[in-house]
Amino acid sequence: MQTRDRWREETYHVIQHFDLANPQSLHDVFGENDPARRRAAIDEIFTEDGVFYDPSRGVYRGRDEIDRIAGAFRATHPDFRYQPIAEPEELGNGGRIQWVSGRPGEPPAYAGTDFIIARDGRIAALDLFFDKLP
Repeated sequence: MQTRDRWREETYHVIQHFDLANPQSLHDVFGENDPARRRAAIDEIFTEDGVFYDPSRGVYRGRDEIDRIAGAFRATHPDFRYQPIAEPEELGNGGRIQWVSGRPGEPPAYAGTDFIIARDGRIAALDLFFDKLP
């Protein structure tokens, strides 16, 4: 299975637990180069007042700000691909996904863990932690 398809399938498993109706993945937000598709994914999976916590850049509140920072990420790394490195974990209304990212065919450039808190079937908070490369 292709990496993106695997990412989508595993992320959908976590998000499905949160009762999200649409199988959009976080890759469709932070790994999407097309602004319209990225915004559609954000509107589907985040609450209107969703919050994204980035340890190096700050806090982004609301879909517009999440869209802006996701676009900024892609602008600096348009060819990077995210790949999960462990099975997603779920607990109550939260979950986590561990991943690496980099250019296809090269060693990963960085690693991280996304912690997700859901409310009303959508992501209310996404906390990003950068990890040491495996």
